[in-house]
Amino acid sequence: MSEGIDRDEALALLEPERREELRERAHEVTERCVEKRFDFCSIINARSGRCSENCKWCAQSAHWKTGCETYGWVGTEVCVKAAKEAAANGADRIGIVTSGRTLSHEDVENVCTALREMRKAAPEIGLCASLGLLSEDDLAKLKSAGLQRVHCNLETAPSLFPSLCTTHTPADKLATLRAAKKLGFQVCCGGIIGMGETDEQLVEFAFALKEIAPDSIPVNVLHPIEGTPLADRGILNPERVVDSVALLRLVNPSTPLRFAGGRRDMTDETAAKCIYVGMSAGIAGPLLTTPGADFDDDRHLAVQAGYSVGGKAPSC
Repeated sequence: MSEGIDRDEALALLEPERREELRERAHEVTERCVEKRFDFCSIINARSGRCSENCKWCAQSAHWKTGCETYGWVGTEVCVKAAKEAAANGADRIGIVTSGRTLSHEDVENVCTALREMRKAAPEIGLCASLGLLSEDDLAKLKSAGLQRVHCNLETAPSLFPSLCTTHTPADKLATLRAAKKLGFQVCCGGIIGMGETDEQLVEFAFALKEIAPDSIPVNVLHPIEGTPLADRGILNPERVVDSVALLRLVNPSTPLRFAGGRRDMTDETAAKCIYVGMSAGIAGPLLTTPGADFDDDRHLAVQAGYSVGGKAPSC
């Protein structure tokens, strides 16, 4: 179902005196347009650190001294174990995540092998991956190995991105997403709030995601990491977090909005408000370089908000 909100109205709703209206309208859209089943996924950090990209928020960039754990490809057995554990915890899908700009030919073959074995070991779970910037040829190989969903975050408003990263562009990300869609993948695309975006840039980000029309929007809240250029930015005000989720819901009425990084920095009260205005999915278990949410905590909040949890996973 499509809502008629435009950019000017979205921006106006971020005025402090319209906060209650923003949140209530977002809640109404959530009740009307969002499936009442809370979807969970898990991820495995399958290659960590030493990344060539200079993303100012990221602990894994080789440009910053963060003390991030570094290691190469973890191997098929570790991926299979993660898939089994995610399935046992009730996750709908498992995502393989690798640091770095892209994958080499050998990397692609390693991931393909892992995907095939994960499918054998946990046939009930969906297979996702976040592997950087990928060509159509590499995506086709991954699809033949069983990959169903491709993750590539837009991260923030295109106008803000160049001040946060100069080693790749939003256009590079869009090329990967378009290639994935062309091949019939589902796509997961969101970003990080709290990196200094203005109201105008938050609206720009929300509408940029609408143009992409992803199947899932992960909403990260910046967790400032010592050693990165954003270390001193501080954790985003909880009320701004809720307003940002509400704005994303109004612009993207039926797309699942997913708790991601920064969830552990929220109180349950803030998380419940986020669910009220539009969050309808989550990432549970360990994240990349920070701890993630517990399955049980977010299950409890989701059930309290009227969502079902578990049952048949959505098709990928």
